[in-house]
Amino acid sequence: MLDRNFNNLYIALDSLGANRLRSFLTALGIIFGVAAVIAMLAIGRGAQAEILDQMKLVGVNNIVIKPKAEDKKDDDQQKQSEDKENNNKSSNTKARFSKGLSVADAQSIQRMIPTVAAISPEMIQEKDVIYGSKSSKLKIVGIEPAFFSINNIRIGAGSSFNQHQLLSGDGVCVIGSDVKRKFFIAEDPIGKTIKCGVQWLKIIGVTEEKAISKTTKDNLGIRDYNLDIYIPIQTSLIRYQNPSLYLGAGEENWGEQPQPGNKIFHQLDQLVIQVHDAESLSESATIISRMLRRRHNDVLDFEITIPEQLLKQQQKTKDVFNIVLSAIAGISLLVGGIGIMNIMLASVLERTREIGIRLALGAQKKDIVMQFLFESVLISLTGGIIGVILGVSGAYLVDKLADIHTIVSGISIFISFVLASAVGLIFGISPARKAAHKNPIECLRHD
Repeated sequence: MLDRNFNNLYIALDSLGANRLRSFLTALGIIFGVAAVIAMLAIGRGAQAEILDQMKLVGVNNIVIKPKAEDKKDDDQQKQSEDKENNNKSSNTKARFSKGLSVADAQSIQRMIPTVAAISPEMIQEKDVIYGSKSSKLKIVGIEPAFFSINNIRIGAGSSFNQHQLLSGDGVCVIGSDVKRKFFIAEDPIGKTIKCGVQWLKIIGVTEEKAISKTTKDNLGIRDYNLDIYIPIQTSLIRYQNPSLYLGAGEENWGEQPQPGNKIFHQLDQLVIQVHDAESLSESATIISRMLRRRHNDVLDFEITIPEQLLKQQQKTKDVFNIVLSAIAGISLLVGGIGIMNIMLASVLERTREIGIRLALGAQKKDIVMQFLFESVLISLTGGIIGVILGVSGAYLVDKLADIHTIVSGISIFISFVLASAVGLIFGISPARKAAHKNPIECLRHD
């Protein structure tokens, strides 16, 4: 039995070798189909891994609030509403004034909304940082301890801020891993003092490196945490902010009460809120929005973003892309299979006399079936091998040139070979059966 199959395989190989160009052209559909399958699976797995990494990075339970200029359309509508309710101009002016996003907002949200688990106000300032002969412009970020847990940042060396440092506004800082690499190549930064703007800060800790892809930073607007210098928010208020926490028209206001102006001064650059349950994200965001509108005298000078929803939207977009790529791969494999069947049918017609001679010499119908099935499957497998090489190369180029993360796994290569073999087998059955059922006498009469 094995000898007969090996003989059939040898005949199939000999036939394909005698028609190499035709066999290669027949395999083109399989080549492109398998390459598309490999690329699709690589991009799909890469996208899934990237989305999971991004979710870990931003946190699945987080809400991000950022200050913004009040929307002009919203402003006009609000003014019209106010004019109808109250024609008093001075009252209107007072109602339109907002102190902007502040630490007091963060404290109120933490105190008043039960779904909030943790909150991290941030004050970001770009300063010239100097240590010895080295200098660089970096971001100085005023934070509270919850910042590290909310953003999944760990302290790699030293320690975080203690309660005394947080409350007293001490000149201490925790630096990112890239800051250490930039200023302290061969020395331990813990205990060293660096100049940040006009202030000298003592380094008490260094964060572990946090991998953030360029795509993540672009899509979600996340900065590189490794390049930041972190200080207690009280230190930022005392040492870097103006003594007056609120400004009116962009000028210092030393009075007890803030004065209305044309510009809104935001004490905070960002407010990240972590809720207890991801299911309450939308509801919590709505409540927080209403609360801030009331606190800001109904001025919409902030915007609320839920990163998880952005990530889900990204995933939907990538899923659509994968569906399109799957359709292309499926069509390519189908066309390749039809091509194989057509060529095999033509081959059966051309080799009618050969089939008749084999049958006359004692070959069984299953021998003829196996011969043509071997040819069909060999064409598909050859196309599959070339397709895998092209697909893996294409996935690598996409990862390097298009900055789209791809992951080629052994299972995707296995699936591609299975599909290629299945196409060759399925589309080779009809020609093989047709060849096996030919009448030997009529075949021998064929010229």
